[in-house]
Amino acid sequence: MKIYINPGRERWGELCRRAKSDENRQVEQTVARILKRVECDGDQALRELAREIDGHEAAYSLRLADEEFDRAERSLPDDLKRAIEVAVENISAFHRAQLPNEIRVETCPGVVCIQRPVAIDKVGIYIPGGTAPLFSTVLMLALPARIAGCGSIVMCTPCSPSGEVSPAVLYAARRCGVSSVFRIGGAAAIGAMAYGTRSVPQVRKIFGPGNRYVTTAKQLVGASTVAIDMPAGPSEVMIVADASCRPEFVAADLLSQCEHGADSQGMVVCSSEALARAIEAATCRQAAALPREEFVARSLDNSRIVVFGDRKEMLDFANCYGAEHLILSVADPMEAAAVISAAGSVFIGNYSPESAGDYASGTNHTLPTSGWAHSYSGVNTESFMRKMTIQELSPVGLRGLSETIIKMAEAEGLAAHAEAVEIRLADGN
Repeated sequence: MKIYINPGRERWGELCRRAKSDENRQVEQTVARILKRVECDGDQALRELAREIDGHEAAYSLRLADEEFDRAERSLPDDLKRAIEVAVENISAFHRAQLPNEIRVETCPGVVCIQRPVAIDKVGIYIPGGTAPLFSTVLMLALPARIAGCGSIVMCTPCSPSGEVSPAVLYAARRCGVSSVFRIGGAAAIGAMAYGTRSVPQVRKIFGPGNRYVTTAKQLVGASTVAIDMPAGPSEVMIVADASCRPEFVAADLLSQCEHGADSQGMVVCSSEALARAIEAATCRQAAALPREEFVARSLDNSRIVVFGDRKEMLDFANCYGAEHLILSVADPMEAAAVISAAGSVFIGNYSPESAGDYASGTNHTLPTSGWAHSYSGVNTESFMRKMTIQELSPVGLRGLSETIIKMAEAEGLAAHAEAVEIRLADGN
């Protein structure tokens, strides 16, 4: 990892830049063709794409049958089931607390305005299944969807060439009340949920992480067909550390993100060059023992350590970066958190590892990346809801507002708007 010592603010934009791929344009063209095939040919396209891209014979049913869930549940170790149950309880408790209340205000006599939260009726979730089947993401998406009151939760996830899906993914899906699961991966899965096919129901909003093809597919359908959770890119972490930190803890947190994939990014912002060297050494020692060392090594090429002698500079740089995960391993970390304005999720102190949020503390791990934390929230219960407004005016309320409405309508040249009020006033009620 390259170390930067007290870089001037004119360099912050460069240092906060995420890794970019030269293949993005080619990926977009490939994904657009896949989506068009799924939109036009439905299930047939899904089977052909599975054979062409993944080498599947696709002799299996697209939708998983009940007996496959039964078999998955029997095969899962009891200790893993217990771990999932603890995570379910914590995630559910935190997300139930997020349920919004209806707002009712009488803005002036006889005029009542209401904001009512309404669940999205049909949502889709995508669960990656490549190098690391993320059954934890099932919990993070399906649980808040159920808590919000979504009527239908459709899930797509890749399978092996023989049609097998991770037992842990299936167990989590059943435990969280997913309505139906389909063994479809990549951009084709996003297209299936966006457009609907004979087998796959069309949904209103699509959630979930994925590779460049999945992310691009979500962006394309999100611009034209269906809502999506948020823009997304490779996973990332920033750790802000001072002399109160434990370098080996910082290294472990850094590597826990780097092992997600070769395009993940880890950033360390620390208070001295000596601390930077200690963290770098701990990172090298721990990385050598990891089973996903190849991913980690390539990810560390995208990563960096930045040293600032001033705490305010450290926190200002953290806000400039807008990390998906931000760990504050500093003295008085809650005080530091008070000045953080851009982060997907913040982890306080030396004993709050990022992996706690990934699995079981209760917060959601589906978070904005690539600087989108400046303008997007992570997934929460309200992500699965929309707000509908209602208003009721009594005759007294309409008379009281009539002059205001008519004057404004006339000033905009919208005579029919004014007439809609005047015709009621003439009614005499």
